[in-house]
This record gives sequence, C-alpha cells and structure tokens, in this order.
Amino acid sequence: MIKLDNVSLVFQGGSVALSNISTTINEGEFVYLVGHSGSGKSSFLKLLYKEYISTKGSIEVAGLDVVQLPRWKTPLLRRKLGIVTQEPQLLEKRNTYENIAFALEVMGTPNDEIESKTNTLLDLVELNENAFKYPDQLSGGEQTRVSIARSLANNPLVLLCDEPTGNLDPELSIQIVSLLEKINRAGTTVVMATHDSSIVNRRKKRVIELANGKIARDESEGSYILR
Repeated sequence: MIKLDNVSLVFQGGSVALSNISTTINEGEFVYLVGHSGSGKSSFLKLLYKEYISTKGSIEVAGLDVVQLPRWKTPLLRRKLGIVTQEPQLLEKRNTYENIAFALEVMGTPNDEIESKTNTLLDLVELNENAFKYPDQLSGGEQTRVSIARSLANNPLVLLCDEPTGNLDPELSIQIVSLLEKINRAGTTVVMATHDSSIVNRRKKRVIELANGKIARDESEGSYILR
C-alpha cells in the first residue's frame, strides 16, 4: 500500500528534512507517525501525496510510483488519497453540506450522486444537525469532522492526517480519533501524524517515531509508549 525505500529529502540550502527512510505500511493499517516538532512528520506525509519531491529513494503509494509520476498526473495519485490537515481550511462562504458537496462537484459527480453521498458523509461524521451551519458557527471539533468528511468524498484508499487534533482539547481529540478508527475499520488505511502522547498511549496502534529526520523506532500495535 505504502512503501518508502531509502528516501531522503533535502531542501534547497542544505536543510535535511528526512534521511534514508525505509518502511512499509500495509493495506488496512492504522499508523501513528510521532516525533517532536521538526522531526519530519509533515515532510513524510507531503512526500506521499507529492507536495514535496524526494531528493533520493523510491516511494510507492496505492500502486503508483510517486517519484516517477509526472507532475501532471499528480491528481491521479491524490484521487486515491484523503488529506486532513491541522487547519480544516473550509470554504467560509459555504455551509457544512456545501463544503462536503464541493469536493464531489470538482470531480464531476452527477447531482443526484452528490446529494446522496454528501448525506451519507454527514451521517458518518455525525453532523446532520449542522448541515446548514457555516464554518464560523462550528466548534473546532466540528470543523475537523467536516474536513474529514470532505477528504472521504473520493472514497480514498489511504487517509493521511497531519496533526488533525492539534488545536483540540483532549475530549474532542478522542472523538476525532474514534472517528478515524471507525473509518479504518471500514477498510481505509490511516496514517496520522501526532505529538499527543495521551492519544498514542491510549489507542494501541502501530507507531513510527521520527527523530532528526530518521526513523528512531517502528513499534507494532500495543508495544509503544510515547513520553
């Protein structure tokens, strides 16, 4: 599903973001990507959806060779992925329903399918009662749920989450992780970057720890404690 082989990322000017990363994430796994700020978590994720281009090494995601994939084919890769960022980046002039539906509109989905799929996603993230509220009328947790629903519009094989609970209190964070686990149980591979030890230690999953751009530890489900 996801395979990195001897991958390095060096920015212009010589700053090393990642160094000789090799790992495999199998279909259906839920993996926490942990490490202190600056350890390379966001860079790792951005390489997977070709926001960044590796300096060396090979990357395979959902059957595609990401490194060799031409830039003009990047949308082909991203149609297989869902991407959730720390800041939900919702369209301020569109309500919850419209924010989710917009992701389907840009893919050219027929109107009847847009309505059906949007309602299904609203139900999944439990936001039916907030369907006609605008972003500034939603809590932080609700905005994150809208972002997750929108990221699922294309039925992604992989969901990449970059600190989705970073701005939320502990209770809301657990709710978001529970939602991601529900999505994972339905068959979607989930990779979630986080520095929240309370989540990682409570929800026993595989953990890949980055430190100074390298994999410091890669621990199987239930055997890792983040301090």
